[in-house]
Parts: sequence; C-alpha cells; structure tokens
Amino acid sequence: MSERRLRALRAFTKPAKRPAEPRPDAGQPAPAVSAGRQPPNGNSVVTAAIYHDGVRTSTHDSLAETFGKLREAEGGMAWIGLHRPTEAELLSVAEEFDLHPLAVEDALEAHQRPKLERYGDTLFVVLRAARYLDAAEEVDFGELHVFVGPDFVITVRHGAAPDLAAVRRRMEDSPDLLKRGPEAVLYAILDAVVDGYAPVVAGVENDVDEIETEVFSGDPKVSRRIYELSREVVEFARATRPLTRILEGLSAGFEKYGIDEELRRYLRDVADHATHVTERVDGFRLALQDILAVNATLVSQQQNEEMKQLAQAGHAQNEEIKKISAWAAILFAPTLVGTIYGMNFETMPELGWVLGYPFAVALMAIVCLSLYVIFKRRDWL
Repeated sequence: MSERRLRALRAFTKPAKRPAEPRPDAGQPAPAVSAGRQPPNGNSVVTAAIYHDGVRTSTHDSLAETFGKLREAEGGMAWIGLHRPTEAELLSVAEEFDLHPLAVEDALEAHQRPKLERYGDTLFVVLRAARYLDAAEEVDFGELHVFVGPDFVITVRHGAAPDLAAVRRRMEDSPDLLKRGPEAVLYAILDAVVDGYAPVVAGVENDVDEIETEVFSGDPKVSRRIYELSREVVEFARATRPLTRILEGLSAGFEKYGIDEELRRYLRDVADHATHVTERVDGFRLALQDILAVNATLVSQQQNEEMKQLAQAGHAQNEEIKKISAWAAILFAPTLVGTIYGMNFETMPELGWVLGYPFAVALMAIVCLSLYVIFKRRDWL
C-alpha cells in the first residue's frame, strides 16, 4: 500500500472518535451523522443488522444507517457483512469503530495468511475458506477478514467461500447463543470455515484414490495430475495449519477477557475439528509424495522395459542382417565365377579345356562351402 494511502488510513482511524458516554435511549433521536462518515451505498454491503439479546431488531441498506442505529440503542450489537468493499466503505467502517490502520490495510489488500491479531479491545482474524469444485476437480479458496469488537462484528469477504448467510441464519435460529455477543459470532464463523473443509477433504481424498488407480494402470497423464493436486494440497495446508495457532491464541485469552464458559466449549470443539483436518491434509501431502515416488519408479521401470525391448529388437534385426549378408556373400562367389567365364573371350584357355566346366563348378562349390563354414563358425548362420 502506498504511503499516501497509509496516511489516509491513519487519518481516518484516529482514536476517541466514538462517544465515551453511554448511548442515549432508543426513544431519543439519533445523533446526526456527519457528512464525512457517509459511506457510499454500494453493492459490497451484503447485510448490515442490529441485534439485541440475540434477536435482530433492524436491518439497513447502508452503513450510515447502521452506524446511526447502533448509537441509538444501548446494549446492541452490529453485524456488518461486506464483500470486496471499496476503500471508502472500509475507511468509513474503520473510522466508526476505531479499527487499527494496519488491520484495515490488510483487509484492503487481501492475500493475507491466516492469523489472529489483537488491537486493544478489537480482534482481527484472517481466515482462508475453501470449497471443492466437483466439475473442475479442484479446490477454490476464499479469504475472510473478521473484526470483532465489544459491540460489533465486521466481516470482509474476498471470494465466494464461506457462505456467511448460512452462518447468520444459524445464529438467528439460536438466539441463546447469539446473545452471548460478538465472540459467539466469531465462533460460528470459525465453525463454518472449518466445517467447510470437510467436503474439500472428501474431494481431495477421492482424487488421491483415483490417482493411485491411474498410477498402477500406467496412465501417462497421471504425473501432471499428481503435481497439480500436490499444489492444491500445499495451498490447503497453508489455509488450515494456522487455524490451530489462531484457536490456541483465542484459548489463551479466555480468562483474561472473561469468555463465556459455554463459548469455550464450542471453541474447543472447533479446535478439535481443525486439528483433525490438519492431520488429514498432512496425510494427503505425504501420500502424494509416496505416490509420486512410486510413479517415478514405475515410469523408470517402464522405460527400462521399453529400452530392453528395443535392444532385443535391434539384436534380432542385427542377426537377420548377418544372415542375409552371409547368404549374399555365399551366392556372390558362383555369380563371380560364372560372370568371368561368361565373357567368352577367345584367349581364355579354360574355354577349350575338357575339364574347364567341371573345374568351374567345383570352384564355385568349394568357395561357397568355405564361406558357409566360415560364417557358420562365426554364428552368422
């Protein structure tokens, strides 16, 4: 992020901007919202609602309305969902809830590793959600940034996953859980992200099984598929492994920040599921390494077998060539003798000799027999 933008963030997120005194009662008029706090009412605001005692009391189409309503009612909680917000929208939220500029910068830029940061009484959590695409047989990753404060939860989503609408419905159907505050919403989001890994684990496991079958069936395209799946598993591990540290960090603050005992149980359950997923992903990574090694061995064996067959074919071809060459040499001898005497020159003494014909035939036979014996001893025949 440029220095100019960073200075703008710090200017927008200056401290002590929210009133320190208790909010006025709901019956009193809401304080006017300054023009500087008016965010654009864009499509990035998925849902903005106010909750009291676990029940939704109002829903708003703009951030400004949500801010004003939250100031009116005491004991309320704002839950704002943003999808790829503009810089102006996120800066207006940062100003209203006094978000740290470093966290806002991360939420604007995205492409962050999963992590947990605490800025005063505000938690900033980065999560990597995942979903398995059956048609493409690949894993699609989304990024989620969550700001959790004393009376607000702000989610900034980059990507299709996770389905936060389902999380909101679940919490609204469980008012006893929702009234436990923003930490309960954070638990529900973590639980949804971890539960979303289950179909991905099943899909990757099925891919690994298919690859094992392809390896032993000799499919030449399996090496590329192993490489592509290995990259997805590595990316999946980068998304899941930090979850253990995030949940450990949350657990470490249970006593200090007075987290509800029931929420502690829920978060421990999420931690168990996250550990299970991490172990499965590590197992996939090791299995793919073994499969890749086995595939390399099988490919090497196949290449050696092909080279052996080529060598055997070359040897057989050489044997045939030797036989053909030997018989050609044997047949060349009588041809040479017959060609010489076939010239019929008058000065050739053998033409008038009585034993000339038997001599020529015997010469042909002796030469052919001698060549046959020589080639036979050299295993050419």
